[in-house]
This record gives sequence, structure tokens and C-alpha cells, in this order.
Amino acid sequence: MTKENSPLSVAPNSPVRRIAGNMGRLLSGKAAAGVISLGSIAIAARVLGVEQYGVLNLVHGFATLMGGTIAFSGFHGMVRYGAEALNRGAHSQFRNLVLLLALIELGMAAVAIALAMLLVPWVGASLGWSSEAIQFGGIYCLAIFATVRATPQGLLQLAERFDLIGLHPTIMPLIRLAGALAIYFTGGGLGAFLWVWLAAAIAEGVSMWVLCWIGTRHLAISADGRPTLKGTRRENPGIVRFIATTNLDLTLRDIAPKATPLIIGWMLGPAAAGLYALVQRASAILIQPAQMLGEAAYPVVTRLLISGDDKAAGRAVRRSAIFATITALVAAAIMSVFADRVLILLGGASFAGGASLLILVVLGRAMMAGMPTLSAALTAQGRPWVSARANLASNIGMLPLLPVIIWWLGLNGAGVHGILQSAVLVSLLIWSYYRSSLAPRTGM
Repeated sequence: MTKENSPLSVAPNSPVRRIAGNMGRLLSGKAAAGVISLGSIAIAARVLGVEQYGVLNLVHGFATLMGGTIAFSGFHGMVRYGAEALNRGAHSQFRNLVLLLALIELGMAAVAIALAMLLVPWVGASLGWSSEAIQFGGIYCLAIFATVRATPQGLLQLAERFDLIGLHPTIMPLIRLAGALAIYFTGGGLGAFLWVWLAAAIAEGVSMWVLCWIGTRHLAISADGRPTLKGTRRENPGIVRFIATTNLDLTLRDIAPKATPLIIGWMLGPAAAGLYALVQRASAILIQPAQMLGEAAYPVVTRLLISGDDKAAGRAVRRSAIFATITALVAAAIMSVFADRVLILLGGASFAGGASLLILVVLGRAMMAGMPTLSAALTAQGRPWVSARANLASNIGMLPLLPVIIWWLGLNGAGVHGILQSAVLVSLLIWSYYRSSLAPRTGM
């Protein structure tokens, strides 16, 4: 292997350095958000206890599941087709694209909220919610607005305003922490936390649009007239299939993690769901950097592919995926040593005894740390259906096994199921990647 091809040699303006710079800006905000989130979670868990904390997370989890399943993400379409339009200087076409994706995203969010409100009474009764939680559940469906932020995030990526994208994750945790502290000192229960969590979720969605307006107004400044939907499909050939497939991929990727706590609550009750929710939060530090790495890599790889530099794109993808996986495995090993202490530190004594579950969950998440980057690369190639097939097999195809494994192994079965899902997803995405044009022919 030559020095130029070494994984450790990075040119000053190389794609890997650009990805690292993007990720650094994202991580600064995410790290702050993670620290702030731990404060609100610790307060909520101690005030509510494991069972009521489980109800809080089941209500929130139902809303986010509905939002993630029905609502629309314009992120990948915005980055791919927006980059092509800006590359040609077609500013009017770019603005028309923004209008189309924004209207679809907002419209699908309204559908998701309406359907979620209709289902709340039945879902709440099935999952053991209190009467207070069921009554509030309809209002809490407005938390789906937290998921309505993909189009503006894509715009910020095109503008390379990763500083604003990095700022955004701190908004919801700050509101949660302020509300949790107020509840802690003034008194309050589940209802108060539901109001705080709802306000934070709505702020999460709205704030992304505000940041987008601040950071991207210059992108179409030379366009004349008002944006229109007329001819937008013709101007962006293949866009309907592309955005439909990328949305399916995102839905399939998220549905199992969001459905798992609800299945646990249905089978084992709110207390088990509360313990699993805290385990998920504790293990999130492993997967969030990996997701950000995929997010940071996507626009860079897309621009390289548009310019025809497949070799540089492939090299950037491989190095990023390997780095993410090694880092996550090291972090998982460290967290496993202190698993029981981590849970008690976060949630208090009522959450003791979940160490084995935390170890299983962090191992499963560490195994798939490199997958967001591979998935982003396949999508950037215009092949989102490849990633969608892998997520269909690992998430939807294996989801029916979850109740069986939980019945067999109890709550730890959820961790075992996560490891099996990760193994299937990793195998399929690596196999798909090495059949793509980005796969190495020699060396890295």
C-alpha cells in the first residue's frame, strides 16, 4: 500500500477531512445535547420512578413511531436533486424543489397527527397507560412535529451550515432540562412531564425551520419570481421514485427501534418499558456519532459522485465506516464494565438490575456503527432501494421474532434480538456495498 493510499494520510482538502470537519461541527452540538439530556432524564427517572417513567416514554414513543412511520423526510431528495440544481446554477428549479418537498413533509405530518389521535385510546389501554396519560395522549400527538425537519436540514447541508445543524440538537434537551428542574423544585408528576416533553418536541421541529431560514436564504438569491410546483417532476427526473424509496428506507430503519419499547410495554408492562427506555438512552452515545458520520458523509459523497470521482468517494466511505465501528466497539467495551453503575447513576435505585440488558444493547448498537455511512453511500449512488431491502430484512423481517424471544428470555431478549438484527443488517449492507461501483478494486 502506498503512502498516498494509507488510511492515515489525509490531504488538507480531502473528502475524509471534509467529512471529519462536518462531523466535528455536528458532534459539538450533539455532545452538549447529550450532557444536557442526561440531566433531564435523571430528574424525570427519579421523580417518576421506573413505572411512571415507562409510561412517559411509551406515550412519547407512540407519537414518534407514528411520525417516523407516516411522516415524510425530504432530506435525501433535497441534498441529491438540490445539489444537481445548484451545480447547474438552476436557482428557480432549486426553489421549486424546496417548495415541493416542504409541502409534502408538512402534509404528511398532518396525516400522521390525525391518525395518531384516533389510535390513542386503543393503544393507551393496550399498553397499560394511566387514565391521565390516555387523556393527554391525543394532545401529545402534536409531538410528531419534532420529526418535521428533514427538508430544512437538507437545505442546511447544501449550504454547509453544519454549525447550525450542530446547534439544533441542544434546543430540545435545554427545554426538557429547564422544565424538569421546575417540576423537581415545585412538585409535579407525569402530567407535568408530558407537557414539558411536548413543548420540547414542538420546539425541536419549529427551530430547524427557523435555523434553515437564517442559514440558507442565499442559496436561491438570484432566482426570479415565486416558486411553483408546475413542472417540478419534469425538472427532476426520477425524483418521485427516489424520495419514495429513501423514505421507505428511513421508515424501515427506524420502525424496529421505535416499536420495540411498545412491544415490551405490551408484553411486560410499563416498568419493563421504563428500564428499556433508560438503557436505550444510555446506549445512544454509541449510535449517535455513527448516524452523524453518515449524515456528514452524505453530501460529500454525493458531490464527489456528481463530479465523477467514484474512487475518492469509495475511499472516504470505507475509512469513515471502519473508524465508526472501531470507535463504537471500544466505547461499548468500556460501558459494559460500568453497566450497572451507569443505570443507577442515571435513573436511581429503581433501575438497578439492568446491567445485562445494557451490555447486550450496546453490543448490538456497536456492531452497526459503520452502517449509516454505507447506507448513505448507496443512497448517494442513487440506489436507496438497496439499503431499503437490507432494512426490510433486518428490521421488519425480524420484528415478529421479538415477542418470541422476549417470551423465552424475558426483557434481556430485547437485547439478544437487537444483536441478531444488527448481524443481519451488517451482513446485507456490506455485501451490497461490495457489489457497488464504490467497492475497492485494490487496497483502500
